[in-house]
Amino acid sequence: MDDDRLVLATLTHGLAQAGYDVLDADNGDDAILIARQQRPDLALLDIRMEGMSGFDVAGYLRDYLQMPFMFLSAFADEATVAKVKELGALAYLIKPLDIHQIVPAVEAAFANRPARTGSATAPAAPIESQEALERVEAMALGILMHRYSLTRAQALARLQRMAAEQKLTPVDQAQRLIEAVEQLALGA
Repeated sequence: MDDDRLVLATLTHGLAQAGYDVLDADNGDDAILIARQQRPDLALLDIRMEGMSGFDVAGYLRDYLQMPFMFLSAFADEATVAKVKELGALAYLIKPLDIHQIVPAVEAAFANRPARTGSATAPAAPIESQEALERVEAMALGILMHRYSLTRAQALARLQRMAAEQKLTPVDQAQRLIEAVEQLALGA
């Protein structure tokens, strides 16, 4: 679900080649319509789309369909990163990316997505905390993958090595990495 048809076609083809069933939309209104009708397991959203923004679509998916999503965007400023966190994205990848970076991120998002229960009851606090920690770690892996052109496995190894060097847990190191990116965005 991207505003740029060439990127959308490349993304759709690459994910299909990796074995995923892909539905695409080139605007926010169509994205919601497809999500309501087809109920995909994961939505990949661009922030800037025709009609509703990716943020609007993400809010709808979260609030009404309880559907996990991740963002793929050219924006990396502090306000954007904060909004992505607030919405609860499973991952946030910064363009330009090639399909070899996107497929591992999609795999990680599937591994880290919360289970859809269909229940109206809220999960217990420890589960919410665990899911939040997994999202932080997934975002940090996405940053490392993008910054250093790493595979997901290489990014995870790098994050674990950085954590060990700093005597931190991988989650704490992931949080520090995200905060550092936010600070850099402030200075830009």
